[in-house]
Amino acid sequence: MTSYTAVPFRRGLLSISAAAVAWGVGGAVSALLMSTSGLGPAGVSCWRFGVAALCLALLPGRRPRAGRGAAGWRAAALTGLGLAVSQCAYFGSVRYAGLGLGTLITIGAGPVFTSLGAHLLLGERLTRRTAAAVALALAGLALLVAAPAAGPRPALGVALAVLAGAGQSGLTLWARGGGSARAGTGAFTTGLLCLLPLVAVQGVQGVLPVDGDPLVTAVALLFLGTVPTLFAYRWYFTGLTTVPSTTAAVLVLLEPATAAVIGVLCLGEPLTAGLLAGSALLLAAIAALARE
Repeated sequence: MTSYTAVPFRRGLLSISAAAVAWGVGGAVSALLMSTSGLGPAGVSCWRFGVAALCLALLPGRRPRAGRGAAGWRAAALTGLGLAVSQCAYFGSVRYAGLGLGTLITIGAGPVFTSLGAHLLLGERLTRRTAAAVALALAGLALLVAAPAAGPRPALGVALAVLAGAGQSGLTLWARGGGSARAGTGAFTTGLLCLLPLVAVQGVQGVLPVDGDPLVTAVALLFLGTVPTLFAYRWYFTGLTTVPSTTAAVLVLLEPATAAVIGVLCLGEPLTAGLLAGSALLLAAIAALARE
């Protein structure tokens, strides 16, 4: 069993928690963009990856790196593919099932997929505290999922959310297993290229913002490409170097709690007793992990 020293482990917890909160805010911004600018899920994902890759390429003293030989290119390609599948499916779930439900299903599948995969593939053992945290998190998730869907096609949204959750869990397990997952220029560029077939099918519609305030749209796209993409994925992959897979999957449940709060406060989604109770259970699970 792998051991973790206290300080790096706590820093890892903070890094993954910060990434989860950033993703929750990013989900709210993407939902707002899709409702006001005319952008579709693939369009938002393309802009997100494109802005992140461009920012990395323009950093002073930095040059895009493929890694060391074929292994570096392979790592970038696999990371980019995983990001493209999980993010595009997630934005689709937000559009068709609503911000709250789409985010909850996406991230809620994480502890199940990740804990099972970590046990079977990586040999990670669940401590009693971690197992209790997973149980609390799943109970909270069940309450949150019971909230009414705010989107026009909830069944399609739920299916896309499960796909997004599977993609995110695959990235987590690969990174924890030594797969060299990195949020670099190559990964974001690969993610962008993977989405081009969807862009070709949609045409200009859904890819270029045609409605809304151009300045607000530009600021929102810049925010999406930097904070919940460039920074958040770097925080997440950094945290995975010291935090076990199952623990990371539970910490990421901060994302749906953040998205649910923003959905209620800013997007007019309904506030229910289940939403409050479920969020409280998720926070209790995270507090249990912080005392590990």
